Amino acid sequence: MKNFVFLSPNFPENYWRFCRELKNNGLRVLGIGDCPYENLSQNLKDSLHEYYKVDNLENYDAVYKAMGYFIHKYGRIDWLESNNEYWLERDAHLRTDFNIITGLQVQDIPPIKYKSKMKSHYAECGIPAARYHLVQGYDDAKAFIDKVSYPVVVKPDNGVGATNTYKIANDDELRHFFKEVQATGDTHQYIMEEFVRAEVNSYDAIINSQGEPIFETGNVTPMSIMDIVNQNDNSVFYIVKELPEDIRRAGRACIKSFGVKSRFVHFEFFRLTEDMDGLGKKGDVIGLEVNLRPSGGVTPDMINFAHSTDVYKIWADMIAFDHSTKPTGPDYYCIFSGRRNGKNFRLTHQDLLNNYGYAIKMHGPVQEALSGAMANYMYLANFSTKEELDRFFADSVAVW
Repeated sequence: MKNFVFLSPNFPENYWRFCRELKNNGLRVLGIGDCPYENLSQNLKDSLHEYYKVDNLENYDAVYKAMGYFIHKYGRIDWLESNNEYWLERDAHLRTDFNIITGLQVQDIPPIKYKSKMKSHYAECGIPAARYHLVQGYDDAKAFIDKVSYPVVVKPDNGVGATNTYKIANDDELRHFFKEVQATGDTHQYIMEEFVRAEVNSYDAIINSQGEPIFETGNVTPMSIMDIVNQNDNSVFYIVKELPEDIRRAGRACIKSFGVKSRFVHFEFFRLTEDMDGLGKKGDVIGLEVNLRPSGGVTPDMINFAHSTDVYKIWADMIAFDHSTKPTGPDYYCIFSGRRNGKNFRLTHQDLLNNYGYAIKMHGPVQEALSGAMANYMYLANFSTKEELDRFFADSVAVW
């Protein structure tokens, strides 16, 4: 029996389904986390062979000790994953230290964690990307801005989500940014990029050990996650009914350029909403960011609703068998509409259920750790047409 260690299997809450499908495929699933065992969901408990609680997952020595315990008790570990952006580097260190060769190693991390290092891979596969500069101080940042013009976006070169991300529109805001960094003792290496006028399109896929996709879809985020976080706004994105061919081509090119194997991936691209000098024409696809894990939160559930399938099963099949025969279709758009607390919405929660109950597949509070980018209460709904989807979003977030 193969041994699979799942790091932090309780977050997000829906990740217990990955563990269940691994178990159903005959793997011994071993969990390591800092959540007390009694606080785990019963579904997760039933999906794990054994769980090792550490005081803090940030403590590498504690996690290392947990790995040693599992190896002593069960033998060699065949796989280790968290499927979580935050723990990608931790996963790689553990694989390297314990000679687990089925995933990313320490030396593989820089190109997929540092935004500046992604640029050369985009260039390699012929995908344009925004011009950038690694920030040292005000003067060099201003020199870069003189080349690309305001606004610019500044974010950690190695960061997760939209945390510490700023849109800077003038010299005063630039000076304020550096004052903030100095006042808070922020030690991040920041990357500054020209602002791209676009919506975000993603390529989401499960890749086998030969670097071939066994499942593909994508999503669209018409609103800026940076603005949602910084302006405390409502949230929206949706799974596409059919993956556009230009996104499919760009995603597959990135798989080859980044050497991706045996992973669930979420590649983000800009689709220009207007012509931009040096980047392309309206509608062109521009490289944004690679993420070698599933799109966050409940996105796997949304993919399942959109394509009448089970990506937890497909992913676990890839791990166990390197292929999957799980069927897909019929296909829909599946929208995530997130409401922010404190707003006076025109339609109450019950109104939405009454008007759109036929389409709503899931609703409930967003986990606190995800609410910054995804708002506080979510509705997931399936629609056959984009027009229906747009109408639902407008109704769900309209305020008095």
